[in-house]
Amino acid sequence: MASSPVRIAGIAEPRLRAVATREAAAYAAARPHSKAALDAGSGAFLDRVPMHWMKDWPMAFPMLVASAQGAEITDIDGNRIDDFCLGDTGSMFGHSPAPVAEAIRAQAGQGLTYMLPTEAALQAGELLCETFGDFRWQIATTATDANRFALRVARAVTGRPKVLVFNGCYHGTVDETMVTLEDGRTVARPGLTGQVADLTRTAACAEFNDLAGVEALLAPGDIAAILTEPVMTNSCMVLPDPGFHEGLRALAKAYGALLIIDETHTISSGHGGYTRIHGLDPDIFVVGKCVAGGMPTAVWGLRPDLAERYLAYDASRPAGHSGMGTTLSANPMQFACLVATLSQVMTPAAYAHMERDAARLEAGLAAAITRAGAPWHVVRVGARVEFICAPGPLRNGDEAARAHQPEVEAVVHTALLNRGSLIAPFHNMMLVSPATTNAAIDRLIASFDTLLTELFASDP
Repeated sequence: MASSPVRIAGIAEPRLRAVATREAAAYAAARPHSKAALDAGSGAFLDRVPMHWMKDWPMAFPMLVASAQGAEITDIDGNRIDDFCLGDTGSMFGHSPAPVAEAIRAQAGQGLTYMLPTEAALQAGELLCETFGDFRWQIATTATDANRFALRVARAVTGRPKVLVFNGCYHGTVDETMVTLEDGRTVARPGLTGQVADLTRTAACAEFNDLAGVEALLAPGDIAAILTEPVMTNSCMVLPDPGFHEGLRALAKAYGALLIIDETHTISSGHGGYTRIHGLDPDIFVVGKCVAGGMPTAVWGLRPDLAERYLAYDASRPAGHSGMGTTLSANPMQFACLVATLSQVMTPAAYAHMERDAARLEAGLAAAITRAGAPWHVVRVGARVEFICAPGPLRNGDEAARAHQPEVEAVVHTALLNRGSLIAPFHNMMLVSPATTNAAIDRLIASFDTLLTELFASDP
């Protein structure tokens, strides 16, 4: 009697390998011009790409983009692709929304950077409060910068050294957040480049949804801030248990720590982000990526009482060398794009459209998983949808890490792209924008259904 084949996420390994080989060949055959151009012209870059994340796509080589508009990308080989990655949230409202493109054109002739505010800056501040709540804002270029600066403020006003983060979290490339749990201990994440400082001196790591674990780390009194996403999004999506965020708020207050909510991914949740939709109460609020329609921009805001505490601290020290801010941040192009996005693009009507169509995608993917008998599940947060190649729901970073199936995900990603649908290279994420059509959603569902039917077919 023949032994049963090894299975990966429920798929027979020989079948997975065969489909992987076929799809890789199909991808390469459809992109000869991308391959030739990369071979001829990429030698000037380190590892042949201008930014190393571009190597994280599962394909053997990246396709070169010719143009992008709305929710569609065209590569230099003429392949037109429904884009559900949308720049990993940076273009969540579609590529080049008309009001943002017009704002860029208008500002381009008036100067690109001054290190001085404009009238649009004042308008942007008002719109940020209207959209996200009553905070005192600062403008940064990336959410990494915004989180880094927020942590400096937290340490300054509390006089404490550490940040508490959650296992599997991602808050940009902030050193203190690059930790994980190993046998219950906080350790630096493996794979960090050039890491020499001991991150456990400035960070402590708990499991998401574990309030008892959070309290144990807060008890010594050295935690300046809890930094969290409302939903864990960079480790296979993990939803908060009922009462978890209320518990975090209460624990932070009881132990004198600040609560920082990073909405950079969960801005998909709805107008004002998960924080406003679900009534969260952070001391510091951070959001980046799509907040200016794709122009590199992030914002961080302090509650008014915390802003007063920080200003009192700031007045007591020598001026300059704060370790916060970058020369090109808060430039007039950012202000113009913030105003255009917050007033005309990031609207309640846009979110209603995105939510409705994302629910269509969620239902279609879930039905395909059920039909195939796959031990997988689907999670959605507003306009953000993920399929996870394991049973669910997941409750923390450890479970999310074990649910991640890179071999399977690579095959699915490549196969979907070969059929005209691009999803994010990280964690099977799909975004629905105001420009995404039902036809595009249905094409993605149909391709996913066909692929799962093949992958989970009965063994001969």
